[in-house]
Formats: sequence, C-alpha cells, structure tokens
Amino acid sequence: MKRQSARVWPSLAMALCGFAAIASTGCQSTVGGQTLPSAYFLTDDVQFFPAGPENQLTNQRQKLDEYRLEQEAIDEGFEP
Repeated sequence: MKRQSARVWPSLAMALCGFAAIASTGCQSTVGGQTLPSAYFLTDDVQFFPAGPENQLTNQRQKLDEYRLEQEAIDEGFEP
C-alpha cells in the first residue's frame, strides 16, 4: 500500500497545480456555444477602436483635391 500512495501524491499534486494554473488565468471560454468573458472583465481596460471611413483612400483623395485646387489657384494668379 505504501508503494501505491507514493505514486498517487505526485500525480495528485501535478493535477492540482494544473487546475490552479487554469483557474487563475482570466481568458475567455466557450460554454454551450457561447463565448463568455474572463472573470476579470470588469477591471480590464477598454480597447475600443472607432470605425473609420468605409473608403480607405478618403484622406488621399481629400489631399489630392486640395492640391488640385491650389494648382488651379496658382494658374489663375491667386495666392493659396
């Protein structure tokens, strides 16, 4: 009986350490098809990325239009 308990305690200790490692991490989990937040979601900092313009070339087009207007003003003799 002594020999069998010597095998059980290390494996029980390893299982307990593994469970403690899993339980202490705050990661998302999936239960029944639902993605649940971590246990620390109330204290996490918010990561919010506002929606940008649908067209990614909006700023480039705006700058090109401004450049064309400046060039037309220069050609007509006006200072920009």
